[in-house]
Amino acid sequence: MPHSPTRITAPQSEDIAFLDFGTAFFRHAKERPDQIAVVDEVVSLTWRSFDHHARCVAARLQAEGVGPGTPVAALADNSAAYLTFYAGVILAGGAMVPLPTSATSDVLTKMLDDCGARLRFASDRHSGMAVALGFAGAVLDRDLFDWAVGEPLEHPVSVPPDSMFDLIYSSGTTGTPKGIIHDHLFRGRQLMRMPVFGLDQDARLLMSTPLYSNTTQVAVLPVLARGGTVVSMAKFDTLRFLELSQNHAITHAMLVPVQYMRLMREPSFDDHDLSSYQTKLSTSAPLPAPLIRDILNRWPGKLFELYGMTEGGISTVLDCASFPEKLDTVGRPVQGCDARIIDEDSRELPPGEFGEVVGRAGAMMQGYLNADAKTQEATWRSPEGEDFIRTGDMGRFDADGFLTLMDRKKDMILSGGFNIYAADLERVLRDHPDVSDVAVIAVPSEAWGETPLGLVVLKPEGQATGAEIMDWANARLGKTQRLSRVELRDDLPRSSIGKILKRKLRASFWEQP
Repeated sequence: MPHSPTRITAPQSEDIAFLDFGTAFFRHAKERPDQIAVVDEVVSLTWRSFDHHARCVAARLQAEGVGPGTPVAALADNSAAYLTFYAGVILAGGAMVPLPTSATSDVLTKMLDDCGARLRFASDRHSGMAVALGFAGAVLDRDLFDWAVGEPLEHPVSVPPDSMFDLIYSSGTTGTPKGIIHDHLFRGRQLMRMPVFGLDQDARLLMSTPLYSNTTQVAVLPVLARGGTVVSMAKFDTLRFLELSQNHAITHAMLVPVQYMRLMREPSFDDHDLSSYQTKLSTSAPLPAPLIRDILNRWPGKLFELYGMTEGGISTVLDCASFPEKLDTVGRPVQGCDARIIDEDSRELPPGEFGEVVGRAGAMMQGYLNADAKTQEATWRSPEGEDFIRTGDMGRFDADGFLTLMDRKKDMILSGGFNIYAADLERVLRDHPDVSDVAVIAVPSEAWGETPLGLVVLKPEGQATGAEIMDWANARLGKTQRLSRVELRDDLPRSSIGKILKRKLRASFWEQP
């Protein structure tokens, strides 16, 4: 069995205030039995039905030996059945381990060995992989409700605040992926904070990012805990997203920047009625200012950019419409978040100086499972003796307290003794009228050690050459920032939640012959 990690010390209030998911969940079948709770392309469940099936799943899991903190793994696409299963795991006191469907069998094997999940479930589309990995149990989108028959659980299992709620794995593209432990205190404090965005009993949330991503859970779990409605998309598609938004009068969505980019380029975007939208949230990567302006002009409702880590600690928010002059930032720290900037020697820096962003808040991971050394590496101890999460992101706070992100620490370009932040160059390139998408990476240089290369995707109507774009950008950049060249690409590689995979882009330039 996995051992307990070296824990990061999280802030504690006097009463350890947090919202218990199970207790909140049990109220809704009585308070709003006929309201739709979860719906996908096939299944629609009212709160009465959702509650019943989730409690039946919990009872069956209990019979299978699930108790407080027991890891239960699932390899599945978004669906009403998957949400039902997830709720059942938590009601039984177990810990959900949502596995990334994009991972290879080798990576999934490492994750399963690491977490020690004996109970493993999958959806029909992933049955081949599931059989190869020794899964057994109901097929989540086919026979879950037949598997979970019998008397439903009468009461949610009582668990202590430090019991594991879920385990989210990093991408695992190299080495052993890290399992990020979220306990009930972590999730419960998130549940208390998110209704400020309207994620409550009146929300109709369109879920279009995968459930194995913390991005998704940050939005979905508060809606289920508060008794709202979740509309599930198994796979993101721009036209279907707009149709579902209109047909279900969606009020909320949590998206990543690449989804916004594709939606705003959808030819039929303006033909759909999106007037029901109250709030849109964006996270996982900075949202480019030109894209923000386009969203504000054409898509009803508020737009908030969120910056945070799956590990917790740091949390900032930008209300885009209220601060149009701050669109190149990710906002200010939320109440209860202590965010600071440190240098390479772990010394705290004053406002205005660039360094690594660290943060401390009520929601912080316990640590990485079975990886004490990595947990310690991810922790910065302040002069006051408090633990902060190291983000690995470089940034600075301006005089108004808004945070500007520059780069991942490992992505910073060191050219001729100067630190070059790719984000600065990317902002300039995005302003070119022909540029749709962009990434700037470090490539080898005999003269400078490293030099910045721009990789650009043109808009469909774009005609500019790489050389023309480079000259245009360099005329607007400082002398030490200038691009060595610009290459045109058909697309840029991205993760399942839309982050550009710069390590993959760099690989071909740095591989040894």
